[in-house]
Amino acid sequence: MILNETYTLANGVKIPKLGLGTWFIDDDKAADAVRAAVKLGYRLVDTAQAYGNECGVGEGIRTCGIPREKLFVADKVAAELKTYDSAMKSIDESLKKTGLDYFDQMIIHSPQPWSEFRVEKRYFEENKEVWRALEDAQAAGKVKVIGVSNFLKDDLENLLSDCRVKPSVNQILLHITGTDMPLIDFCRENGILAEAYSPIAHGEALKNPEIVKMAQKYGVTAAQLCIRYVIELGAVALPKTANPAHMADNADVDFVISDEDMETLKYMEHISDYGEYGVFPVFSGKPLK
Repeated sequence: MILNETYTLANGVKIPKLGLGTWFIDDDKAADAVRAAVKLGYRLVDTAQAYGNECGVGEGIRTCGIPREKLFVADKVAAELKTYDSAMKSIDESLKKTGLDYFDQMIIHSPQPWSEFRVEKRYFEENKEVWRALEDAQAAGKVKVIGVSNFLKDDLENLLSDCRVKPSVNQILLHITGTDMPLIDFCRENGILAEAYSPIAHGEALKNPEIVKMAQKYGVTAAQLCIRYVIELGAVALPKTANPAHMADNADVDFVISDEDMETLKYMEHISDYGEYGVFPVFSGKPLK
């Protein structure tokens, strides 16, 4: 069963292959979503300071009936925080909001503030400062695993050139028709696990006739094919839903995609429009690429 399967990170910490993403789940609904997911067997829950639902996620974790040490709680330092002090303060504030003693994972949400995402200014030195805060938070026992999100190869090289602890994960937009294999390979070569947010392409994959046809070949839904795809790439899958029925379906992925079909899926024509979800979670208005 996929919910019982884990990857082992570079520092020896185990992380579930499938988790619950909470982007766009309102704070007042997050606790119920977390409790429902945990009841179904989920042990990884992913939130972020930018999502505005840390209080609800924390409540769900604290009241789900499963010992804290058996759960993996992931959070993200807001993209706009680019100094050591602001990043460290935010981690303490997130711990307070969630009511937790530590996070299993804390990552930098983006190499640039969302309003400047993928622009000329790269924030290389600023990200080193934020990374130093994450290293210190880990050393202090506030965080077990530290990593990044939305980092490109040169963003990663910047940190790798001058760090005490290498990033353990890089959480990226990863889905069928949207697979950056050179970046995934670079991460793998450097002991960095890829994590896939929006593995169903913000729901747009469900409308793709080629993906639907391939799913039918395996007797599964398009969503299940998408989730299995990123897992077979060796990445963590983090589909977002507050619906317990969808959570159960998302976890029903104990099938294997053939090597030939994996190659076909890797190079399918890219989905160019993510619809209403085509902006980042702080609503900068900048479209996903």
